[in-house]
Amino acid sequence: MADTDYETTDVVVCGCGPTGAMLSAYLGRMAIPHVVIEKEPEITTDPRGIALDEDGIRALQGAGIYDPIYSDIGTCMRKFKFIGGTDKVLDKKAFLEMDYGTTEGGTGRVGFICHKQPILEKHLRTAMTSSSFCQLQTNATMIDIHEEGDYVHSKYRDAQGRIHHLKSRFLVGADGKTGFTRKSFMEPLGIRMEQAHQSFYDETWVALNWEISLPTEKTHPEFPLWKLGYTPQEVYDFFFPESFRFVCNPQRPAVCGRFGLPTDRLWRFEFVVLPGEDGEEMSNPENIEKVVYPYITHPGSKYGLIQDITFPDDCIRVLRSRPFRFAARSCNRWSHGRVILCGDAAHVFPPFGGQGIASGFRDAISLAWRLVLLCRQKPSANPSNHEQVLSAWYIERKQQLERSLASTIGNGQFVTEGNPLKIFLRDWSLYFMHFIPSWRRDLRLGRRKEGMVPYKYSLGLPFDPVYKGGTFLRQVYCKPIGKSGGVLFSDDIIFEKDKKGLFQLLVCLKDMDELTAARQAVSRIEETSKGEIPYAEVTYLVGRLDIEPRAVSQDISSVYRLATTEEFAESPLCRGRPEPEHYDPYQLEKALGGSKFVLIRLDRIVYAACDHFSQLEKEVREAVAYLRA
Repeated sequence: MADTDYETTDVVVCGCGPTGAMLSAYLGRMAIPHVVIEKEPEITTDPRGIALDEDGIRALQGAGIYDPIYSDIGTCMRKFKFIGGTDKVLDKKAFLEMDYGTTEGGTGRVGFICHKQPILEKHLRTAMTSSSFCQLQTNATMIDIHEEGDYVHSKYRDAQGRIHHLKSRFLVGADGKTGFTRKSFMEPLGIRMEQAHQSFYDETWVALNWEISLPTEKTHPEFPLWKLGYTPQEVYDFFFPESFRFVCNPQRPAVCGRFGLPTDRLWRFEFVVLPGEDGEEMSNPENIEKVVYPYITHPGSKYGLIQDITFPDDCIRVLRSRPFRFAARSCNRWSHGRVILCGDAAHVFPPFGGQGIASGFRDAISLAWRLVLLCRQKPSANPSNHEQVLSAWYIERKQQLERSLASTIGNGQFVTEGNPLKIFLRDWSLYFMHFIPSWRRDLRLGRRKEGMVPYKYSLGLPFDPVYKGGTFLRQVYCKPIGKSGGVLFSDDIIFEKDKKGLFQLLVCLKDMDELTAARQAVSRIEETSKGEIPYAEVTYLVGRLDIEPRAVSQDISSVYRLATTEEFAESPLCRGRPEPEHYDPYQLEKALGGSKFVLIRLDRIVYAACDHFSQLEKEVREAVAYLRA
């Protein structure tokens, strides 16, 4: 077939769920032509994933999504409450609380939001299709993938049944755990899903989504709580309380909580299907009433009444009720030649940590810059370089995946534990731990207690561990010096959209007196880096919360200072989210040991952090060798 019979592009992305859409958004921002193939005609209206952690929120920020995060997509989840016992009471005292409403995870963001996935995907598609480099084909089915030399050839069928041919440098399968890329192309080549964690988990759960409407005295005049002075909103709050609950009921573990915006009044309830039960049968209305309704039925004695009170059934609209198989699995390899897997196509998570979508986002942003790097290289210039780059990518990603799985399965062990002795020891050990301040803090932090754990170096990974390489870049609040301007996230100044370098240079200053010397030191960075790090793209951050006017008489372009918690709280960036609590404005400096010159990859991973320019020159030359291999 002649080249003219193909549509050519740099990257084909198979699947436009959250992972594929995020990858597309980042590729578009980096001017990489690509085609996205999505089998569904529209975004599914079924809210599946509902939790997104701070890394995922930061990834949305990197895709240019700001205000919609809290105005349209979701709400801060605040606390995870673990409640025990076999009585079906949601407002009982928790034996463990993890507070994810604080800003102490290193990203400048809250720990989690509970979101509506269809709205999340809508904003991602807006971000990706706003780029002229993205071509989205919906209602299109991938039917063939094969490699020939330096290219991947693929075919898809459109809604009218026509067959289209694509020729690309790379193809990314982001089409889920049952998608075409892995099932039809990768598995025959020996790529398979394997147990991903030593604590094996494989269970069926039923996931239930409800949309709640408020009962009123007019619509439900016989509802007994009106006579006690309760308002419709108070009734809703009593029966569907704030904060996410992990119901550690040894008879039937469950997870439940609100999601979306407060005005949406959406509620998720998930429960395990026990041995001998059928998942489809357990998701029917009769079994839902048996399993779930006891949790929204309150004893009358709670209100000084004789009869029990159940939330009105006609105020509940079922959006979903279906079984899912949850497991902890990851593919043995995430790439073969020029075909790559990411997101659920490469790994799947149990439901206890809100890590499914976030891990797909991490895959996407760490893969995006590598694809840019590889697409810039001429075909056949280095025939095996793409295999080295891609294998290093998934080796690096699997480290973080293991940590996410560990915390997820740790939560799951709390929820699903059925041994009475282990439950007794768990509850009493946690009770005594609360008396020791440092342990109490660790419990409150949950999965954030370990901080942002750096990647461990192995041969081929693109960072230098001798100079803090592999560290996750902390995000802080900042303000421009000497000119009017509001509070900004540090990511948005370091990785400003118009910047072209795959690696960015951040110069950290203790005060303004160091600026002139720092500018002079990096004045030849563009020459040293052979154009990979433009001098005009260097960012300067002064690690102080106040700068005296006399100190700003020099060139202050691209110079910023740290912003205070109060300045952030008063800015539009804080709209719709809790004010920063436990936020450390000096966390970036602390994590880097006070290093002055910081070379950063586009996925917010530090390549190297140096104290002296001579060290930086050496690291830049090594980085250029990697970028131009």
